[in-house]
Amino acid sequence: MIQAFGLTSQSHKGLPPAVDDVSLEARAGHVTALLGATGAGKTTTLRLMLELQQGRGLTYFRGRPLHRIAHPAREVGVLLGEVPGHPARTVRGHLRMLSAAVGVPARRADEVLEVVGLVSLRDERLGTLSRGMDRRLGLACALLSDPHTLVLDDPADGLSTRESHWLHGMLRAHATQGGTVLFTTSEPKEAARAADHVITLEQGRLVADQVAAEFTRTRLRPRVAVRTPHAVRLAALLAKEARTAQRSVEVVREGGNRLSVYGSTCADVGETAFRHGILVHQLADEMGDMGPGAGPFPGETEEAARDAREDVTEPESGELPGHRAVGLAGTAPRGGRAQDKPASQDGSHRPGDRVVPADRRARGDQAVHGSPNTDSGPTEGRGDTAPSPTTVSKAPAPLPPLPPPISARSAPSPLHPLRYELRRATGIGTGFLTAAAVLVTSALTAVLLARVGHTPQARLLAAWPRELPLPPAALGAGLLGALAFGDEFRHPALAADRGSVPRRLGLLTAKLVVAALTALMLAFLAVGCDAEVLYLVYGRELAEVPADWLVLSASWFGLVVGCAWAGVLAAGVFRSTTAGLAAVVAVPVVVVPLVQKALEGASLRAAAGLPARLREVFLLQWPFGGERYLVGAVRVIAQPVGGALTLSLTALLCAYLLTTLRSRVR
Repeated sequence: MIQAFGLTSQSHKGLPPAVDDVSLEARAGHVTALLGATGAGKTTTLRLMLELQQGRGLTYFRGRPLHRIAHPAREVGVLLGEVPGHPARTVRGHLRMLSAAVGVPARRADEVLEVVGLVSLRDERLGTLSRGMDRRLGLACALLSDPHTLVLDDPADGLSTRESHWLHGMLRAHATQGGTVLFTTSEPKEAARAADHVITLEQGRLVADQVAAEFTRTRLRPRVAVRTPHAVRLAALLAKEARTAQRSVEVVREGGNRLSVYGSTCADVGETAFRHGILVHQLADEMGDMGPGAGPFPGETEEAARDAREDVTEPESGELPGHRAVGLAGTAPRGGRAQDKPASQDGSHRPGDRVVPADRRARGDQAVHGSPNTDSGPTEGRGDTAPSPTTVSKAPAPLPPLPPPISARSAPSPLHPLRYELRRATGIGTGFLTAAAVLVTSALTAVLLARVGHTPQARLLAAWPRELPLPPAALGAGLLGALAFGDEFRHPALAADRGSVPRRLGLLTAKLVVAALTALMLAFLAVGCDAEVLYLVYGRELAEVPADWLVLSASWFGLVVGCAWAGVLAAGVFRSTTAGLAAVVAVPVVVVPLVQKALEGASLRAAAGLPARLREVFLLQWPFGGERYLVGAVRVIAQPVGGALTLSLTALLCAYLLTTLRSRVR
């Protein structure tokens, strides 16, 4: 179950908080609806509960706050907004990638696809899904880890009636199996139809907490929907006839030429319009919201209720205000105050409903309309009852202590980062298309350089002209590395509800490993393709292996892997693919000249005799001639390009670690 206490959002620029002291409970085995108009604070309440937004309050999920749960995704399934997956990723590939993130087997993706009815669309791209299919996919993502609790923000938004019925059936099935379901909606009829319990928010405050049956009886009433070009005249006639017949009929002008008539029938309204020659465009029975001016809402103070009753008395002129009650006819004499209607008609709650005052800070000096603690009704604001002296002299109750602060949780890291990164990288065709473009460009560049001449064979095999700062393979590896983090920030599938990317060393290590493997494969294929094309076009002479191939291979692979890592780190630091690629290009253009200037000068000593000194330090003979490889690596780093790349990688890694520590401190 879910238990929330004192949820309060932070106020900005002196404005009142969007959510103010909201406490609610959603029980296991039940579907709970959080009802409220647009801007009532429903989404903010969910974000405070899930610790996605800073504020105050405390929320327990089966007795534990979310930050005390080891793996929150396995306890709570969340759907906030649309699924932020890459448009080119398939439905099945997206779910398989998320299964690695939440630590469940890959076959779970096929199981939830069958549950939500998307098996036939598992190979469709996310960018081609309709609104209804996207909602199904969002529900599949929430059900992927088989959580006990589902928290959904307006899941039926934009769905057809048939799709809404299906969705509510899924939620009901989850609750029947013992799970907890909490969803938000702005439609009272949807809440009454789909939920067992309805919690109503108004302007960021809890105003009613009712079971669905009581909510339907007190909040929803039958009405007659009328549309006529003579709405003002018809409203006045209906109110006049109801007064004459001493019937309780309420007419609410919805705006323009629309009326809502409560307490009457289509036949009565139609006969009135016919007798007075009023043209009617629409006349239909509806079950809808009580509407504005239909009486005090549960939890409304007596002062507000008295003002509302005075506002809805019959006007003396034909000029009627828009979106207000037009007439309220009953047994009261003309010109007097209308008598209070019974609870079944004016929308006040029945005994047993949980009703919260609209102003929770004024518990001692304000009475609640229809309070269940009194049998004779409220004692304030009535025309026939004097205020109680005890109530007037009662001192205000002390304010409760502030609830504990809520710290926004950072995005969770995938439980299987390497598996997640492999599925992320191979789930779309961007990497394969980039690699193919790099190989074609590298081969064409090698052919053109061989035709022009004056290019050393080592640079010829790498397709690296002196005029370019980097060869195509290195640029392609840098681009693929930058995409590793760039796609995460563009489509934050790991933290869809946070809109951020987790900064964990496990995820960074996985991205560096996958980027290195991709770069090595790309470097090997590029040299192989260049040599093969040169052999086919010009013969064996230009395709021969150089004598110092070992050192050249180490330099080549080190350059390509270094560019890939630079792209990964720069994109992670600057949160952009473009920034990652720019950092790769900046290494030979900016950093290399600086390193060359630093290395120039007669005062620098040469590193002669390094292998002998290494043997002296380690006191052992390296097996298989390992000192040669170590010397080769040192020589690569000692080169201007190698030194500049090493310096850049070190700076980027330090910057990434610094931002990681800063985010954890926050």
